[in-house]
Amino acid sequence: MQKYVCLVCGYIYDPELGDPDNNVAPGTAFEDVPEEWVCPVCGVGKDQFEATEG
Repeated sequence: MQKYVCLVCGYIYDPELGDPDNNVAPGTAFEDVPEEWVCPVCGVGKDQFEATEG
């Protein structure tokens, strides 16, 4: 699955890990993360993320 990087702080959302601290289960594709989810590091929305090769 594709990873996504926060353009503001550099946090990388890895779908294999999810974001369990914010109710996103491991194995959740970025497209399936709820729209209200925000970056756990800097608090920006999903629109501030882009796909990355990392």
